[in-house]
Amino acid sequence: MTPDRLGLSGENPSPTTFGAILALAALCWAAFFVPAEAQIACADREKIVARLASKYDERQVGAGLKDANGIFEIWASDATGTWTIMRTRPDGVSCILASGTDWREGTIVAGVPG
Repeated sequence: MTPDRLGLSGENPSPTTFGAILALAALCWAAFFVPAEAQIACADREKIVARLASKYDERQVGAGLKDANGIFEIWASDATGTWTIMRTRPDGVSCILASGTDWREGTIVAGVPG
């Protein structure tokens, strides 16, 4: 392809081309920087707990009070190796903040070789 065909002839892009590029850049930026709350799955705590137990065999392994706005809970399974961190609000709604695999009980110390 020639530079002219790609719109790279050295001339300034037309306002329409520049607007399209700017819109595409904004869309890409928004896809990566959507507020965390918009990406979090929330539901009644009872429903989430039942799902964690039935589908992932997870049980609560820890919890801590953040403030009057909620409790942070850690759920994990030795059998499946899955883990989930969720926050439960005073109104009983829980939101899953993170989840993953390869759960290990106890202290894990990251070492630097050498």
